[in-house]
Amino acid sequence: MTELLEWWDDWQLLDLTNHYRQRLEEAIQDALENVVFVLAYERYFSEQDYKQVIKRTKRGSRVAGSRLLVNLVTEKEPQVRKLIWKCFVKMDHLLPKLEELLKAMREEGSDLIESFKARKASWELPAHLKDVQQKHMETQKAQTETLSVNTILMKEKVKVFQLLDRNAELTIISTVRDRTLVEHELLARGIDHEEWREEHLGGEFEKIRTDQLFQSKSKSGSSSAVAGVPGIGKTTMVQKIVHDWATGKIYPQFQFVFSFKFRDLNTIKDRVNLRELILEQYPYFGKILGEVWKNPKGLLFIFDGLDEFKGRIDFGDSRRDTEPKHQCPDPECWCEVSDIVYSLIQHKLLPGCSVLVTTRPTALHLLEKAEISVWAEILGFDGEERKEYFTRYFEDQSVAAAVFKHVKENEILYTMSYNPSYCWILGLTLGPFFTQTHRDPQRVPKTITQLYSYFIYNILKNHSREIENPREVLLRLGQMAFTGVAEKNIVFTDGDLIKYNLQPSQFLSGFLMELLEREGSARSVVYTFPHLTIQEFVAALAQFMSPDPGDILKLLIEAHGMTDGRFEVFLRFVAGLSWSAWILEEFLGKFPRQTICRVIDWVKEEVKRRAGNTESEADKRSLLNTLHYLFESQNPVLANQTLGSVETLSFSGLGLTPIDCAVLSHVIGLCDTIKHVDLWRCRIQCEGLQRLGPALHKCQNLRLGDNDLGDSGVKLVSAALRNPDCKIQTLWLQRVGLTDYGAEGLVSALHTNHSLTELKLALNSLTDRCVPALRCLILNHPNLEQIKLEGNQFSPTGKKELRSLQEPRPRLSVDV
Repeated sequence: MTELLEWWDDWQLLDLTNHYRQRLEEAIQDALENVVFVLAYERYFSEQDYKQVIKRTKRGSRVAGSRLLVNLVTEKEPQVRKLIWKCFVKMDHLLPKLEELLKAMREEGSDLIESFKARKASWELPAHLKDVQQKHMETQKAQTETLSVNTILMKEKVKVFQLLDRNAELTIISTVRDRTLVEHELLARGIDHEEWREEHLGGEFEKIRTDQLFQSKSKSGSSSAVAGVPGIGKTTMVQKIVHDWATGKIYPQFQFVFSFKFRDLNTIKDRVNLRELILEQYPYFGKILGEVWKNPKGLLFIFDGLDEFKGRIDFGDSRRDTEPKHQCPDPECWCEVSDIVYSLIQHKLLPGCSVLVTTRPTALHLLEKAEISVWAEILGFDGEERKEYFTRYFEDQSVAAAVFKHVKENEILYTMSYNPSYCWILGLTLGPFFTQTHRDPQRVPKTITQLYSYFIYNILKNHSREIENPREVLLRLGQMAFTGVAEKNIVFTDGDLIKYNLQPSQFLSGFLMELLEREGSARSVVYTFPHLTIQEFVAALAQFMSPDPGDILKLLIEAHGMTDGRFEVFLRFVAGLSWSAWILEEFLGKFPRQTICRVIDWVKEEVKRRAGNTESEADKRSLLNTLHYLFESQNPVLANQTLGSVETLSFSGLGLTPIDCAVLSHVIGLCDTIKHVDLWRCRIQCEGLQRLGPALHKCQNLRLGDNDLGDSGVKLVSAALRNPDCKIQTLWLQRVGLTDYGAEGLVSALHTNHSLTELKLALNSLTDRCVPALRCLILNHPNLEQIKLEGNQFSPTGKKELRSLQEPRPRLSVDV
């Protein structure tokens, strides 16, 4: 078998993997964890690859995990792929099904080689066509090696980059989701969003690569359709496919690839034939096109942006097959552009060729009755792909790392970055705040309100002249958005746009994207904001542009009183805009001072009212929401006025996200009166504690028990104890996953601390190993009066030694 692997070249080995894909997936399922461990141990798989497979197996199924593993194998460099197959050979005695598969491969070995050779020979061109193929590949390579980016946020309509510098891999699935699943994704945020995607991706949806849209074993040609929302990367994917073909990386079975944009085809008003379409773009084919048509199996036609096509194309229309004026039987036949596209996809023109069509979901219904073999949808970036995008976006990698860190630390920004267009927005908006020449951490948008304010500011700065009254348009859009928030609606129809006197435009496309609504047999275009939070922000902004601010107080009271959370983020934006709206006044004019004052007064009263009432979980949630208002406002005077008399913040039993922890840190940092902070059983992990870190030293009593902090989390607490201004007197760290190693670090931090009087370390994993360190602490810390160590793993000897340390210090209590 090893000899066979040496004989096969790179393309044959890839074909081999695809040929036996299903049997290989079944063969490794029984010992999937062992297989992926060996591949990672041998360095054929990265740590990220290993984690992906294990995670997919746990969350999805063994079937999903093995499918992912084989996908990863096919993505590897050819030399690595060959080493992986050799690794499989060494493991065959451990996996009966793998042994059977390898036996079948050995028996078929020579026939397979001949089959591969014959297939490769069918891809070879006659000598007189090789020159034009070389010319075509060079032309396609030159046309696709740069990436032109259109964005509503820039003055220049187009910005040019090297494709390989900017392109990042996108998640593509082998089906098209219905609207309800898209809505779930729009509603999810942060880590929940990432987990939601992984759960569904590992279940009913299979992740595929662009080189799998057309399998090389296809005999009669096929048509594929790829859908995706605006800005997700359909056109860039097409460009990358053409570039990879032209440079010999994919699709060796296609001798020629011809790519068209529907927006360009719209300019053709008269009848035309396929020959003229090609010669218009590729005049060097000349009279040799007749030879090209002779092998349709070697041709791939790509049509990008079906949703932009103005011609009539309906695959459910039988007239195209029966009426002569709609028929296009050969490349020389003069007909409408729509008839050429139709005939190619339906294999009536050049039968045997392959066709790829891309479209927004709004035009998918046009392809419903077409002969499509592969349906796929672009989902955008996953976590690692997002990081790669920012790495490619910024030349300065320190800026890239800083921007990505800032994005990842904000659950809303992180969710938005699944879409390349919004990664562009984030890079363009955040980048200037992190450049070496203008680095100013104080000016970086700290809140989502500030980020979205700058986002809309850039749209207005570059495109406000395209509409007569941007303030009025945004007001009407915001009113529609608010109605949606109030009614829990994120999908809007043409009727909704008409109701609010809105018309689709380039300006409006910065806020709304199109989806396809399916209700039984009826279909229509609907609109949604790219994410619920943008809808909520625009709805909040409308409150500050309203010519009649009189009802704002009533609205705020009613919205805050809703217990289902529908207005939670909306109200945070309202509070934030009371301090940040000035960013937009250059283009939207002054906002009514009466509105701003009423919002500030409402926040002030709401925080005061909630701060003294934290009996129930609902009360704690309400208080947390009001603290989010303070955080979004970034108004230190308001924070001091509202919390100036508050000494205790208690959220025990309420789950806190890392963003919640950042909010608490902000509030504690501003208010010197807060002495007691109770975070018992708040499901805080190391990431949350990291956000709390800067303010922990200001508390006198800190209750952190029953949280999954571990040694790394306690290390952050130790940093607070080392702070020369530390005020912590009572520290509760029971049942936080503390080990001897972490305890030794904690004791070390307390050598310079003089404020602590009570330390609770009960119900952890401490053993006799840390007894010397604890002895040192007990004997030498001047103010320590009580240390609780029950429920750890000390031996009777260790317990006895710790209790004996009370004798030199009668006022000290040691509970073991």
